[in-house]
Amino acid sequence: MDNLPAYRDLLTRTDGPPGSSWGLWGAGDAVGTLNLLTPERVRAAMGSVRRGAVFPLNWDLDLPEPAIGRRGKPRHHVISRHPWVRDDLVDNLYLHGSTHWDALSHVGCPEVGYYNGVQPAAATSRNGIEHMARRGIVGRGVLLDLGPRLSARGLDYEAASPIGVDDLEAARHDQGVDILPGDILLVRTGWMAHYLRQDQRWRDRLAQSPTIPGLAATPSMFAFLWDHHVAALAADNYAVEAFPFAPAGAGSLHANCLGLLGLPLGEFFDLEALAADCARDGAWAFLLTSAPLHLAEGTASPPNALAIK
Repeated sequence: MDNLPAYRDLLTRTDGPPGSSWGLWGAGDAVGTLNLLTPERVRAAMGSVRRGAVFPLNWDLDLPEPAIGRRGKPRHHVISRHPWVRDDLVDNLYLHGSTHWDALSHVGCPEVGYYNGVQPAAATSRNGIEHMARRGIVGRGVLLDLGPRLSARGLDYEAASPIGVDDLEAARHDQGVDILPGDILLVRTGWMAHYLRQDQRWRDRLAQSPTIPGLAATPSMFAFLWDHHVAALAADNYAVEAFPFAPAGAGSLHANCLGLLGLPLGEFFDLEALAADCARDGAWAFLLTSAPLHLAEGTASPPNALAIK
């Protein structure tokens, strides 16, 4: 569907909640803007592969260490079945704990419901991660590296500093890259690099009381993402948006992207090696593949994501 209404038109709709995309891909749809990843766009995205260089985007499952907030740490057990055979299992794996996609069942808009009008009792069954897993995520990825610009202006990486549309547009202009309909947008804020430079005492304090910069949850940001027809959005920080935020309020990026627009969010994406390579060769677009876990009623999944240039 290429004739999507502009965000300003979504705000005035009367056949659904204002600011929502509900019903645009059918009343039973459970993948939202991933519908923009059409076969034609997947084929076109393959043209971004020139060298065959592969960049995994998953962070170590053990990071951050310690886990931030109330989420626990995975426990890995290696089992010896025979002197020459090993099995293993992982328990206490919080699917939101390290790099992951949020399913559309993760956060809803309290005023109206989860994506496509689903109410809380049916959120995980109707909008679980398995719907994203069944179709897979493949398309043209675009990286906007805000890190150098934000560092140069002295962004406080230990405050809930909002990053606005002007920052995204400036990076896009500096890099000379366009955002095309159906692109998977990756945003490097520089937060992960800052985190990795800190000692364990700093990390321990952060885990207890996280305060982290991220995208501003403003109407102009929602319009930017929707009007560029972004298929999915991922960043290198804790929540994509500035944290703390109010997930129970319609003013959050989570409520608007996941609940109203059906736009998946990816968090803790490791963009360091990819960003360095893009800066070297000046190519900021690539083929991106991701295979979420096929977990019925899951609210998140490691992305198993690769950028291929």
